[in-house]
Amino acid sequence: MKILVTGTAGFIGFHLAKHLLERGDEVIGVDNINDYYDVNLKYSRLNEHGISQSQIQYGKEVESVKYPGYKFVKADLTDKTALQNIFSEYKIDAVCNLAAQAGVRYSLTNPEAYIESNIVGFLNVLECCRHAKIKHLLYASSSSVYGLNKKMPFSVNNNVDHPISLYAASKKSNELMAHAYSHLFNLPTTALRFFTVYGPWGRPDMALFIFVKAIMEGKPIRVFNNGNMSRDFTYIDDIVEGIVHLIDKPAVHNATWNAFEPDPASSKAPFSVFNIGRGAPVSLLEFINEIESNIGVIANKEYLPMQDGDVADTWADISGLKNELNYTPKISVKEGVRNFVEWYKMFYCPDKEVKKRSRIKISDQNSIFSTRI
Repeated sequence: MKILVTGTAGFIGFHLAKHLLERGDEVIGVDNINDYYDVNLKYSRLNEHGISQSQIQYGKEVESVKYPGYKFVKADLTDKTALQNIFSEYKIDAVCNLAAQAGVRYSLTNPEAYIESNIVGFLNVLECCRHAKIKHLLYASSSSVYGLNKKMPFSVNNNVDHPISLYAASKKSNELMAHAYSHLFNLPTTALRFFTVYGPWGRPDMALFIFVKAIMEGKPIRVFNNGNMSRDFTYIDDIVEGIVHLIDKPAVHNATWNAFEPDPASSKAPFSVFNIGRGAPVSLLEFINEIESNIGVIANKEYLPMQDGDVADTWADISGLKNELNYTPKISVKEGVRNFVEWYKMFYCPDKEVKKRSRIKISDQNSIFSTRI
């Protein structure tokens, strides 16, 4: 297949492009390489795929020197003309839209960025897919859409009309916009509700990255809601596996859909919604414990109240992916955290020692940690 992946300088897009290329697909990568976080990390991801920073110019194709089937174009989704040119240039089979303004907390201070990227940009993607008669559009949604929901695990069959951040509202808006295009233009669309993705090459604004960086530098970590939180931490390989399962299965009309008791996860239009997670939440303190174990240092923890826009717990009901596509997450948190810490050390500080605030023996970790809770 020839697949357009937006956000290929980003965390998930980087890993998805690699997986698709290695299985034999052609990939057209698009990213605006904005400075929401360190652009050097973004350029390093592209370089891993054979895309040299020195060759990148806005709107110009760069061919990978590592993967013959990979072409990259720097472009912004809000630039409708640039996006139309990409769709015109390549005969695309499917689109996976992972480019977006990410982050819950950033949306509290920079709301305009979410409207521009996540609403205007996504509308341009929908319009291009419609006119190019794309066979399948998949797009990043988020577990954040569950908002005030307390029923666990979070199910795609439940109502999600109470977001608590503009980021979440923008992702729910994407789902509504996609459904309208599925209904009006018979465009198969699939929403991907990701649950706390982590792993090598991850984003610097995510908890794992922040914690590892602080501990490695001998700085304190901030633990919100006094540590009374849990997340359905999902390793990047399992996220990509879920996406790939769905790319090959375009959304279809649900013949049994009942307008009097409407299922939010499907429709009489070719529209679907899936959670992609591990389906097994882990407490924040247990997650931090695993990080400490891998680094060999007990973190100095600052316990703080809950932040605005955040939720205490997430837990993905992944029965849809399991039942329909035989999806089974494989990577444990123990293995995933270890992989990230090894990558972080290799990428950021191969020649540095960890600052030893309280160096411990790994065998003593649990007893010391438990006395500090």
